[in-house]
Amino acid sequence: MQSPLRKLRHSHGYTLQRVASEVGVDPATLSRVERREQTPSVDLAERLTKFYDGEINEIQILYPARYQLSE
Repeated sequence: MQSPLRKLRHSHGYTLQRVASEVGVDPATLSRVERREQTPSVDLAERLTKFYDGEINEIQILYPARYQLSE
């Protein structure tokens, strides 16, 4: 099962490094967020929402289990 955040990144063909660089976070941190091993800060969730131009919202990023997608 993929998190909505990871699914969206893959759909755009973005690398983890590119997204992490654009939102100002370490790639390892973003990877943990995508795998639901770390809860992102509200600030990071907001930056990701802006990066993806609203295609995903902060609630989906902060509570990914509610929006889990099949691979």
